[in-house]
Amino acid sequence: MSKSVRSRVDRFATSSACGRPTTVSKPTSHRTLKSDLAWVDAHRIKPAEYRELPELTDEMLARAVVWKGGRPRSANPRQMISLRLPADVIARWRATGPGWQTRMAECLSQAAVGAGGKSGD
Repeated sequence: MSKSVRSRVDRFATSSACGRPTTVSKPTSHRTLKSDLAWVDAHRIKPAEYRELPELTDEMLARAVVWKGGRPRSANPRQMISLRLPADVIARWRATGPGWQTRMAECLSQAAVGAGGKSGD
């Protein structure tokens, strides 16, 4: 592969979320972990290493915060339902691009409010 073709190829990466090409400002490279994992796996903690650790106090434990990660819980979580719609209706919504499910939910919510129903949001 010629250098000019390679540089053009390197400037495009595939997004794992949607599969569309994304322009990258620099050539892609493989990340390397600069650590000897075999040595790390073979290491066994010795009693002397335990002496280096500070004792946990009640004050330290009281200040501890457990981070569970992920998104915060929504005050109004969405509910999963199964709904059969005509294929052409789904095709028209999908054609509007990413976020079509959210836009469809907003449209349904507005229609429910307009019809005198209660909004879920």
